[in-house]
Amino acid sequence: MEVRAISRGVHVSPRKVRLILKRLPGLTVDQALALLRYVPSPHARTVAKTVLSAASNAENNFSLDIDSLYIKQAYAGDGVTMKRFKARSRGRAAPRLRRHSHITIIVDQREVQ
Repeated sequence: MEVRAISRGVHVSPRKVRLILKRLPGLTVDQALALLRYVPSPHARTVAKTVLSAASNAENNFSLDIDSLYIKQAYAGDGVTMKRFKARSRGRAAPRLRRHSHITIIVDQREVQ
């Protein structure tokens, strides 16, 4: 049974989060949290919170065993883009796009053999 957790409106561009998320599919929840603890990015903490939330959703809402959970999918989509402007020389303005993302983690229960 697939269980998901979504963090919406995270203040980081989706491109930067995807660099972290591409390592996660196939790992167990414990392995993913151990990996995220040592990733040299400040956004790994937000991803770790989302992984913990997905595991908690599976345990509390669907009575699944945490030890048998693995990350089936992990992706980031575009959120709201705030458009700001920065003053430049000769009276001009340069656009600054402040991107946000929606992080989705899907966990599933591994079949016991």
